[in-house]
Amino acid sequence: MSPFTTRRTHAVASAFTEPLEGLNEAIPLDMILVRGGTFMMGSPEDELDRKVSEGPQHLVNVPDFFMGRYPITQAQWRVVAEMGQVNRPLPVDPSNAKGLDRPVEQVSWYDAVEFCARLARLSGRPYRLPSEAEWEYACRAGTQTPFSFGKILTPKLANYDCRKTYNGGPKGDWRRETTPVAQFGIANAWGLCDMHGNVHEWCQDHWHESYEGASADGNAWLTDNEGANRVRRGGSWADAPRHCRSAFRDYPLPGNRSTYIGFRVVCSAPRILP
Repeated sequence: MSPFTTRRTHAVASAFTEPLEGLNEAIPLDMILVRGGTFMMGSPEDELDRKVSEGPQHLVNVPDFFMGRYPITQAQWRVVAEMGQVNRPLPVDPSNAKGLDRPVEQVSWYDAVEFCARLARLSGRPYRLPSEAEWEYACRAGTQTPFSFGKILTPKLANYDCRKTYNGGPKGDWRRETTPVAQFGIANAWGLCDMHGNVHEWCQDHWHESYEGASADGNAWLTDNEGANRVRRGGSWADAPRHCRSAFRDYPLPGNRSTYIGFRVVCSAPRILP
């Protein structure tokens, strides 16, 4: 596994590496065990730059699951995109900013779902996009601050529009494109990297204007409208730090492709874990 610094203060996370032939020296697909638990989803009303759609805060109980340590990289994407299709073809090299260990981008929600279906067929494991609740739970890693690193975000921690600041944080040079997923060499307390900035990440959920009526079981919140806008999380290289907060959420159409959007995969954990 790739070396990284983590803010973890207790046991190292359990993990496995999904074998993908042809990655050579590229970053492997490391899957980190996220232990389930209950957390307060959404942002408090006094959080700086909070959006109405981030509330009301509500308790959610999330079961155990595995999540990719990083967003899916261009090397990982290529391996899976060259496999036979399940439901739809995939572009082999869609990204604008090239680099094997940079996150794949310019992929739609439908593309990301197809990637998961191919990976599930290859591995025999139930790969999918994270639910919005799983994503925020994993991003927060036990915190309730705007970022998993605290109340500010700095150019040493993430790739975002560093010309802009949040809560008095420092400015920096805007990188103007994606960076390799392991560039910052730091993870949150649960061993996950690049949750703030670099690329937005697709979630399973259909968009809802608020959490009124949301379930508390951690599952994706869906409607009967297959054309509904989907949720994306995490902010990107082009976003101000306020859009990289743990609670921030946005709602592009599922067919949208842009240099700002990628994704990471999750895999449901066995019912009984050691």
